[in-house]
Amino acid sequence: MKFLFIVQGEGRGHLTQALTLEDMLLRNGHEVVEILVGKSSSRSLPNFFKQNVHAEIKRFMSPNFLPTPQNKRVKLGRSILYNILKSPEYINSMLFIKHRIEESGAETVINFYELLTGLTYTFMPPHIPYICIGHQYLFLHSKFGFPDKQPTELALLRFFTRMTSIRSRARLALSFYNMGEDKKNNIIVIPPLLRKEVFNYQPKQEDFILGYMVNAGFAENVHDYHNRQPQTCLQFFWDRNDVEEETQIDDTLTFHRINDIKFLDMMSRCKAYASTAGFESICEAMYLGKPVLMVPAHIEQDCNGYDAMRAGAGIISNTFDLDTLQDFAKTYHPNKEFVYWTRSCEFRLLSILEGLQSTCLVPALN
Repeated sequence: MKFLFIVQGEGRGHLTQALTLEDMLLRNGHEVVEILVGKSSSRSLPNFFKQNVHAEIKRFMSPNFLPTPQNKRVKLGRSILYNILKSPEYINSMLFIKHRIEESGAETVINFYELLTGLTYTFMPPHIPYICIGHQYLFLHSKFGFPDKQPTELALLRFFTRMTSIRSRARLALSFYNMGEDKKNNIIVIPPLLRKEVFNYQPKQEDFILGYMVNAGFAENVHDYHNRQPQTCLQFFWDRNDVEEETQIDDTLTFHRINDIKFLDMMSRCKAYASTAGFESICEAMYLGKPVLMVPAHIEQDCNGYDAMRAGAGIISNTFDLDTLQDFAKTYHPNKEFVYWTRSCEFRLLSILEGLQSTCLVPALN
């Protein structure tokens, strides 16, 4: 089969999932003819993706969320207004997406949570069917449990998620655990798409805490903690392109630019992990048996963190309270069922993709 990927370019999670699925498909005799990746003025395409992907990459302007002035949490209202003003560019992107789908020779499109894919299939639908992959599709599952947050924010999150997948043949929801299908909402629950390198590491426990921040404004919290507890060794990754590969503050605090190989190596060796509650790295930490502190940066990560906490991954905080993380680590027990669930991903996912390709399903309108 020939596939075309469309990937939301925010953060590393969707990009990592796309890389993993491309590798899985190639190893099983399929082909990825092209990868379309959304871009914005605030994010650049990470080197780990450009260096490891096989298919040709093409970029298009895509909606994105704007952080608060402190560069910590996402400012929802400001983001909506900003993207409305940019809508003429996004219409051009939709025309581009439609053209690339129809010219690529792909038999199936796989959408990694890109909003413009859903809008393209709504207003100018290509003749090639598509499916959606992402943990966010759990938010549409009838059995998903939400945290106690503003109903308006949760409703907007579910609305946005639905818009990314209008008329898709199936929503494949990546999950920490098996929740079963939700046929009414066209959802099939599958294990996390972890890159194959994760499975090659033998976890160790060295005396440092690993961290990852999408929004660099959280660095202030890390500095504050470091000033109070300078004896605790901290190795933090951040999404900044205007700094050196490593910014060493002193012997026990270093900030690193995103590097997938270095990050995974440190994940396998750390004693605990602190994160802004992105799904992908939480799954990597769970697989490698690392206790996690989750500091959500927006409503989606609030939901991720709550679900991960229920799955036994770790604890949630409003700040990088690493003392609490170290206390939690003393009683933490890895979730062995998660390891078995994750290892079944390739078999389950390929069976689903090949099954969808071989049957004539009516595209979902919900």
